[in-house]
Amino acid sequence: MSEHYYSAKPNSKHDLEEISFELRGVRLTLNTDAGVFSKKKLDTGTELLIKSLRLSPEFHQILDLGCGYGPIGLTLAKLIPEATVYLVDINERAVDLTTKNAALNQIFNVVIAAGNGFSSVVNMKFDLIVTNPPIRAGKQVIYPLMEQAYQQLNQNGWLVAVILTRQGAKSLEKKLHEVFGNVMEWEKGSGYRVLASRKS
Repeated sequence: MSEHYYSAKPNSKHDLEEISFELRGVRLTLNTDAGVFSKKKLDTGTELLIKSLRLSPEFHQILDLGCGYGPIGLTLAKLIPEATVYLVDINERAVDLTTKNAALNQIFNVVIAAGNGFSSVVNMKFDLIVTNPPIRAGKQVIYPLMEQAYQQLNQNGWLVAVILTRQGAKSLEKKLHEVFGNVMEWEKGSGYRVLASRKS
């Protein structure tokens, strides 16, 4: 299959579905579609990431990098209503879904934009960047994002990523340590690991 969920303009035939979940006391109903990541249900890694996040009132500017149809960023926007959560994705269909899902769940403290990597938020700084990265895109795509995340974090800001253990968790852990000088495992389960690094 030549098309991936990280294609900018998916040409898959639309196949709209609706999923609901509740995590950390936040219940969301989200529209999904063909051509986006994990359309049938909330991805296990995404769920683990949401559950493991250590939230702080110091998180004022948050970025969901590669937001898909919005489960991570929209949950964070509900959990920290005083924060502004930016949700970005290269996939224009995913961004359209996220925009509709924010309205559907009456979430207004969000900014949603299409763009490759950090291109739509290039001059911004964040206190927290969260990502379930498109591992199948390869290290040549993922690793530069980790380096740019460091540049776009405020002092003491966090980058938190979830990855399948068998799809390169060890090498991503090494890369994060190389970029940030530290890396912690916040959670693991169901074959996934949640890795966190802090900009000091």
